[in-house]
Amino acid sequence: MPQDVRFDLPFRTPVSQHLEYAREQHLRWVRDMGLVRSQAGYEEYQSWDLPQAAIRTYPHASADDMVVLMNWFSLAFLFDDQFDSGSPDGADRIAEVARELIVTPLRPTGTRPRVICPITVAWAEVWEQLADGMSLTWRTRFAASWGRFLAAHSEEVDLAARGTVLGLDDYTAFRRRTVGIHHSIDAGERSRRFEVPAQAQAHPVMIGLRDAAADTIGFMNDIHSFEREKRRGDGHNLITVLHRERGYSWEEATDEAFLMTSERLRDYLRLESEVPQLCDELGLSADDRDRVRMGVEAVQHWINGNYEWALTTGRYAAAKEGPAATAELQGRGSLDDLLPV
Repeated sequence: MPQDVRFDLPFRTPVSQHLEYAREQHLRWVRDMGLVRSQAGYEEYQSWDLPQAAIRTYPHASADDMVVLMNWFSLAFLFDDQFDSGSPDGADRIAEVARELIVTPLRPTGTRPRVICPITVAWAEVWEQLADGMSLTWRTRFAASWGRFLAAHSEEVDLAARGTVLGLDDYTAFRRRTVGIHHSIDAGERSRRFEVPAQAQAHPVMIGLRDAAADTIGFMNDIHSFEREKRRGDGHNLITVLHRERGYSWEEATDEAFLMTSERLRDYLRLESEVPQLCDELGLSADDRDRVRMGVEAVQHWINGNYEWALTTGRYAAAKEGPAATAELQGRGSLDDLLPV
């Protein structure tokens, strides 16, 4: 089954020791903020085990920062599950909330949201904590990455509502935006309290490296989440696109998706090997080179950490029963409505 598909990653990454403390604080926060309200919703959310994803993708965060990062994780995943992808009304609602989430980092921290619902109120709080101590350059970069992700997410809802399907080339370019990896890598800098030098961040090698990582993670995610998305009738999945466009069987489409993922991983590794030359070309100091090294490690943490989590999370489980299964069959992934009426 697709969730069981394994990849041979050429690196291993550390795991944080702050799981129990941070998870307890995080789960209490999720309930207190009204992000998960019903008992069935809470049990489904727990099965996703997002704290495991956080401790693997941000292994060097302090205990308190790990709580902040877990809280942030919940917003993106719960927001993704808030709509019936075939409903025009759902598309309008998701766009309204997405606009509010996009502009939050552009306002002074502590500003009350103009669109009030559990997601927007929680994000205003989390952003104030994430932005603390980071430069304007980092905050602007994060906001741009976050905004592109949310805009693409709203576009995906609109495409589904209009019944529009994407071809393979358009889909792969679109997936790079919807996977949300660029701002997630940016958050890796916040998790260790450092920033990649701006001139290195803007270099073509680093840009290509981040894009290759986004494709690798996005394609892996499509493979591991395929059964869930097929169950929901979601056509925005690499396996589904290959099946539809090339007439592959589901097995053939899965095999081709695996090959495409492996190719992008090789591209990433090639670009990673060029990073020392990038540092030489820019004449970086020893301190700046160290920050570039940690920036590359942040990417590795995401490739491997997300992969390890995806193999076991209940979010992608092939078989669902009870209220969660009913919600997915109705086109929703969440049991609790968190968006304004």
